[in-house]
Amino acid sequence: MTPPAPRVAPSDDGPSTTSQLGLMDAVSLIIGIVIGAGIYETAPFILSCVSGPAEAMLVWTIGGVLSVVGALCYAELATTYPRVGGDYFFQRRAFGPGTAFLFSWSQLTVIMSGSIGLMAFVFADYAVRLFGLQPGDAPWLAVLSVVALSVANIVGLQSGRRTQNVLTLLKGLGLVAIVLAGFFWPQAPRAAAAATTGGGPGFGLALILVLYTYGGWNDAAFVVAEMKDKRRNIPRALLAGTAGVALIYLLVNAAYLNGLGFEAAKTSRAIAADVLQGPLGTAGAGLMSALVMISALGAVNGLILTGARIYAAAGADFPAFSLLARWHSGRGTPVAALVAQMLLTLALVLLVGHSAGRALLSAVIAALGFGAVSWEGHGGFDTLLKCTAPVFWLFFLLTGLSLFVLRRKDRGIERPFTVPLYPVLPLVFCAMCAYMLYSAVDYAGALSLIGVVVLVAGGAVYLSLGRRLAN
Repeated sequence: MTPPAPRVAPSDDGPSTTSQLGLMDAVSLIIGIVIGAGIYETAPFILSCVSGPAEAMLVWTIGGVLSVVGALCYAELATTYPRVGGDYFFQRRAFGPGTAFLFSWSQLTVIMSGSIGLMAFVFADYAVRLFGLQPGDAPWLAVLSVVALSVANIVGLQSGRRTQNVLTLLKGLGLVAIVLAGFFWPQAPRAAAAATTGGGPGFGLALILVLYTYGGWNDAAFVVAEMKDKRRNIPRALLAGTAGVALIYLLVNAAYLNGLGFEAAKTSRAIAADVLQGPLGTAGAGLMSALVMISALGAVNGLILTGARIYAAAGADFPAFSLLARWHSGRGTPVAALVAQMLLTLALVLLVGHSAGRALLSAVIAALGFGAVSWEGHGGFDTLLKCTAPVFWLFFLLTGLSLFVLRRKDRGIERPFTVPLYPVLPLVFCAMCAYMLYSAVDYAGALSLIGVVVLVAGGAVYLSLGRRLAN
């Protein structure tokens, strides 16, 4: 007797898309989103947390391995359910429309728009430094970058894709320059590179910072519905992109350590610029600023392209937001979702990044009983994302748990890719997310309640509009 053929995954109505993204486009998105400013700005502090070069390389390796484990989990989910919005669909299928709505709500109002705003301010801050502009120009440069790259994606998927590929290529060339400078023009004696002076704040803190620096590889799941040859390219893109980022991070950190030595590297205030001074002298600082600007723009474009797909998926489920689900047939883009994302991001840029907006926010936060807030770090967006990081890790954990739920709920359907060593690797991924959730709450303290306020507001919107209309 012939066994029955495996069932395909339930389709669940969603936005209609066309397959236009190839394997390299998806890999470019992952590299472009993940490698923003962290490898340049947080690397010295991470080095100050560990006892020596070997431990530094170990913590970056562990971060890469954990990210690859997560990519394996996403590869199963995304190949089984190649739907617009990625995590949104996984959580909707596993936990229902309420959870999915809160995911999309938090992404639109704070997390994704805040991440775009942060990277826009990274670009602006370094542009101010490179061109000798006034600090007050930074918010308007951030606005300009968000508008320009949003328009590039509104014009069409091909325009957004090409923009991403060019920015990632330029970013790659800059990273190659850092690696070559570190290995071929070292500025520290070999003995200094191996010196150690005891431990810093701790390996655990270093791992937390490293995992934040690896963040963003999962955003490729938002565009899996638009990828060509999904069965083959989705797992390849997630694994190649995430492993590629890990390799880049290891090479760059090795170049830092070889070029400057451990002691100089961990106290550097502009570590990549210091490495580039070997072959370029004082021009290295200018090249460093240009490199960070390009890296930030690559992250902004990637986040804009992928983030809009979340809201398009939500719009297809909730008639009150159906406008967000409309795709321009010729351009292959969710125009309304891109515009909504742009407007929300610009509102945050002016609210968090402008002095008048920060004064208003500080007054509101103080009135809620949270006390004084220090708006430091790239227009204040570092503080905003610190407050809402627990919400991000909560939903990341829910995506990991959805793998277990959907294995049971959709038992017997075809799974083109399955996580090896199930359930061990998914449990490792969930444990990582739970650890980062705990760390984010511990780090933000009472300010983590701001994320709760965001979720409560989303719940109120869902109860008044979404629950009544969604099936």
